[in-house]
Amino acid sequence: MRLIVARCEVAYSGRLNAFLPESTRLLMLKDDGSVLVHADAGGYKPLNWMTPPTVIEDGGDVVVVRKRAGRSEDRLEIRLLEVLSDVSHDMGEAAGLEKDGVERDLQLLLADDPTHIAEGLRLVKREWPTDVGPVDLMCRDEDDGWVAIEIKRVGTIDAVEQLTRYLDCIRADPSRADCWGILAAQAIKPQATALAEQRGIACVQVDLAVLRGEREPELTLFAF
Repeated sequence: MRLIVARCEVAYSGRLNAFLPESTRLLMLKDDGSVLVHADAGGYKPLNWMTPPTVIEDGGDVVVVRKRAGRSEDRLEIRLLEVLSDVSHDMGEAAGLEKDGVERDLQLLLADDPTHIAEGLRLVKREWPTDVGPVDLMCRDEDDGWVAIEIKRVGTIDAVEQLTRYLDCIRADPSRADCWGILAAQAIKPQATALAEQRGIACVQVDLAVLRGEREPELTLFAF
């Protein structure tokens, strides 16, 4: 990972245009192709970012990050006016987060029968790898389309963002450009449901007791 602290200007063009005027910021360039622009405010969220797969062109005083987005291209241009620090670190082998017991049980039970999430789903692979981590379940729907499913105990905004990153990677392959996503959880926060609807992600509430056969099913479909 490369960390740059610099006075810089940042211009983004693609699905929309945005510009960050000159200021001191932290730039994170990860080995997986992720690029994040942080300010010393705003919590953990970057001011701008680009998820892999990307092409990074380092011209010394200008760093350009490019990513294909369908027929168009997203472009992040970072103009370095004064570099205060520029260091690289070998982060070693990346270890994924271990799911807690509930999430692990949900994943196994839903992998056995994905129709608890939506009718006609059939499992292709558990832990489908992407450049930013594994998707819990990769399935096909009734029309043979690809479906990426992220499973959580509680569905939050972060879970929607996580699934969005997975979908960006999966859709980069033209053969899976139409892949759609489902967030499956025991409980889903209203804010997560609203964001998922904006992103075209379905939210499905599942009950571990129902999956175990301890209670009659009562499936709630929130949004597509």
